[in-house]
Amino acid sequence: MRTTITIEDDVATEIARLQRLRDEGLKQTINAVLRAGIAAMAKPSRKRRAVFRTAPASLGRPRLKSLDNIDEVLSFGEGESYR
Repeated sequence: MRTTITIEDDVATEIARLQRLRDEGLKQTINAVLRAGIAAMAKPSRKRRAVFRTAPASLGRPRLKSLDNIDEVLSFGEGESYR
């Protein structure tokens, strides 16, 4: 198959380096790189995420018995001047 593609400068530099290392033609080097890339991308990722755990911290006893009484909560948070 014949096609035209635009290769970015950094990729072209690496392909030229590989071409010299492997002593191959441009076509053979590009096909080898594409095959390796396709094979690598086709494999499912086996990378597991690290389990994130947090250490528990004691916050002490609650200052209010319940948050159900909003008047009590506001008077505690803003002082008795709220009432």
